[in-house]
Amino acid sequence: MKLVFLPSSRSDLRWFKQYYISIFPEGKAKADKQFLALQKALKLNPYIGHSSDIAKDIKEFPVIKTPFSFIYRVKEGRIEVLRIIDTRSDYSQ
Repeated sequence: MKLVFLPSSRSDLRWFKQYYISIFPEGKAKADKQFLALQKALKLNPYIGHSSDIAKDIKEFPVIKTPFSFIYRVKEGRIEVLRIIDTRSDYSQ
């Protein structure tokens, strides 16, 4: 299944990269590896995430050993990543 990062996830992707470049550079290699592993896992098993409180068709799945989670939905034969949230912040907005 195709994994698509929607425009709503762009600033989140920038924050993920910025966090590991400037705040926690010693975790960058491991976080990058986990980020890629999560993408592969979602492509193979798109319903792996747990249901979100945001909406009934939205799922959440953590990037293991990082403070980030993918917020996504499965729609029309593809996985749409809506957000990549830093779970330490209030992302309910």
